[in-house]
Amino acid sequence: MRLVTWNCSMALHRKIDALLALKPDVAIVCECASPEILADRGSVSWMEAEPVWMGRNPNKGLGVFSFNGYSARLNDDFHPTLRYVAPVRIDGPARFNLLAVWAQNASGGVTRKHQSGPLRRALTKYKAFLEDAPTVIAGDLNSNAIWDKPGWRINHMTKVSILEERGLHSAYHRIRGERHGEETVPTHYWRDRRKDGPTYHLDYVFMPEAWFEVVSGFSVGSFEDWCGSGLSDHVPLVLDVEL
Repeated sequence: MRLVTWNCSMALHRKIDALLALKPDVAIVCECASPEILADRGSVSWMEAEPVWMGRNPNKGLGVFSFNGYSARLNDDFHPTLRYVAPVRIDGPARFNLLAVWAQNASGGVTRKHQSGPLRRALTKYKAFLEDAPTVIAGDLNSNAIWDKPGWRINHMTKVSILEERGLHSAYHRIRGERHGEETVPTHYWRDRRKDGPTYHLDYVFMPEAWFEVVSGFSVGSFEDWCGSGLSDHVPLVLDVEL
């Protein structure tokens, strides 16, 4: 099973060939338009199954697309206040739960330290969903340990600790043997999309401990292919597991 997560930075209808070239079975796509908008722009023939999509702006939301016999369905117990965290049931050759995330973290001063952030809230609200099947958490978390401050509820490592206590670990960090906040490969080329500009590691796949035994491939997209070419300011993560 190949899982891909990518923040496409809008206009997915013009970039779909790049996503499909990765040959995903399940793709989490942040900042993508709704299926209705994609249809209006003549970009639906590639959809093999009904996608899951959510967001307030029809041009810029969170989508989960499935291929090759896989299907995606929004869980019945969905909390609409968490607009960009989607609990999704994946069915097909392999079955698992997916918590797709495009984290809309607030910012600024004294209020930020009191905010738990959407992912941490989701870990509480979707506790039963996370426990009743093998679960993957993937997407653009807009979070990194480099911004953590003592006592702040929104800290990245607080979320990582909660996930690890539940047996979920970051594929990038476990496979590459790197610490959070010390990533050598960024996923986000901020602001001017320059290779030597501000860069951050913001996109993640957290998966069950047992899955690491059956990983057959993991990669981070290159700057040249995804950002230098003008597709997005993010590069994709691609994970292969033999479930």
